[in-house]
Amino acid sequence: MRVLLFLLDTFFFFLVAAALLRAWMNHLRVPMQVQPGRFVMAITDWLVQPLRRLLPAFIAKGRIDGASLVAAVLLALVHAGLWLLIASGGEVPWAAVPVLGLRFLVRDLLQGLMLLLIVYAILSWVQPRSPVMGLLDRLCSPIVAPVRRVVPLVGGVDLSVLVVIIALQVGLMLLG
Repeated sequence: MRVLLFLLDTFFFFLVAAALLRAWMNHLRVPMQVQPGRFVMAITDWLVQPLRRLLPAFIAKGRIDGASLVAAVLLALVHAGLWLLIASGGEVPWAAVPVLGLRFLVRDLLQGLMLLLIVYAILSWVQPRSPVMGLLDRLCSPIVAPVRRVVPLVGGVDLSVLVVIIALQVGLMLLG
């Protein structure tokens, strides 16, 4: 059963994280024609496009990509329902689905941010002139910039990404 729950968690992490990344990229006005935009769209279009038609235009296509956010929430709720169905052996406590779904959504958000920041940090050390660094900088700067203003350079090294990763890890620990 643990293997099945792990596979379910992994599958839904990728779906929810892709929907959240799509919303973040649209919020920052990052072109979706380049990677990871095309990948994210390929994974989430089956749900986001119908939601764009169903939701009011100001929500679906506003400054904040509401359709992608609603897709992430719906996917987290489905994940919670399936997880409880498997874990409980068939009897789902339906009142627990929204709470667990919100927990999964927050966990996926924190893990996705951490993954994005780890890739950003590693590439900034080993290949700072990589073509993808511009995109990663654009995606990560709004998250790291407030910390950069507080954390000084140490020996010419920017530790702000490390501080944010530690904060995200603490958030995951508090989430349980």
